[in-house]
Amino acid sequence: ARARSAVQRIADRTSAWLHSHPFVLHSRPFSSSPSDDDESPSTSSAPNQTERRRRKGSTPIDPLTPPPPASEFPPYEPRDFFRYELIHQSKKSAARVGRIHTPHGVIETPGYVAVGTNGALKAVPHQELAAAGVDLMFANTYHLMLQPGPDLVASAGGLHEFIGRDAPIITDSGGFQVFSLAHAGEKDGEEMKSRRPSKHKDAAGLLVRLDEDGVLFKSYRDGSRVVLTPESSVEAQKSLGADIIIPLDELPPYHIDRAVLERSVYLSHRWEARSLKAHLRDVRQQAMYAVIHGGVDRDLRRMSVEYLTSLPFDGFAIGGSLGKDTAELVELLGHLMPQLPKDRPNHLLGIGDVGSILGSIPHGVDTFDSTFPTRNARHGQLM
Repeated sequence: ARARSAVQRIADRTSAWLHSHPFVLHSRPFSSSPSDDDESPSTSSAPNQTERRRRKGSTPIDPLTPPPPASEFPPYEPRDFFRYELIHQSKKSAARVGRIHTPHGVIETPGYVAVGTNGALKAVPHQELAAAGVDLMFANTYHLMLQPGPDLVASAGGLHEFIGRDAPIITDSGGFQVFSLAHAGEKDGEEMKSRRPSKHKDAAGLLVRLDEDGVLFKSYRDGSRVVLTPESSVEAQKSLGADIIIPLDELPPYHIDRAVLERSVYLSHRWEARSLKAHLRDVRQQAMYAVIHGGVDRDLRRMSVEYLTSLPFDGFAIGGSLGKDTAELVELLGHLMPQLPKDRPNHLLGIGDVGSILGSIPHGVDTFDSTFPTRNARHGQLM
């Protein structure tokens, strides 16, 4: 009976995604106000205005509404505190050697970015990380937002002071972890960048709602309700104080209809534009990378590149689904990388196996991150 119930829950979630997305992403049928089950088991403070508005009703997603035009943004200009320096360009491929200059040091490229989910790698002191040649560390806003909280980190002088790292840090928007919860434990074909099963019980039920404003989810720590919008994600990353920050975007599964993927790309573009506007109001010596989407669809990837490169982002991350294997990834990069500006750095999100790295560098990829190398190293396997 439990097995049948689990299968039915997965079927219900899949049906909701395929037939209702992007108007709602919910583990139960949509209603204008949350049910009793949606209430936090331990709500200790009054809801803010955004939360009260959501309890009255969410803002539906207008599927193909175009994002703001480039004319609403200032033109791109290199920043004194952040710039890419080309050292050598291969004559045999698009591979390049360079340096990314940040307020907390230089990042030699191409290079691996170690992922310290909560601001530190397990069993690896920061000094040893630097000695190993890892110039840039990736920290996850989602986890730091829930514990210890961006305000506490800010009161300690920012993430660098809080964790004792005098070297560059990049933080994500928190969106990857939130959307991974929606598909926790689900198999997504043979996608090479598939989501690992969540360690948290009933993780799939933590994502409550997706709408134009952002996402509403439950904390895996205490069940409290958290609203994540493009603006609140940027605000959290400002408090953390990383050198490089990422705008909020949507991460759909690998195997979805093209029409659904197209709507997702449009939504990500609108969210990224809002994130950029929030960032530009208070830059604080931080650089922001855009996240290029479109899955393995060339036309959608080209559309994403054309729009995002028209905005004053400081660099470009390649996100979303990257294919089912290294061959599909390399083919995608061969199409996408020549379209990116050469005067700004790029980053490949979520890739860290040897084959993919060796296949990506000849296309001009500067940096890449993954938990794969450090997780394997903890279990005695070196790459």
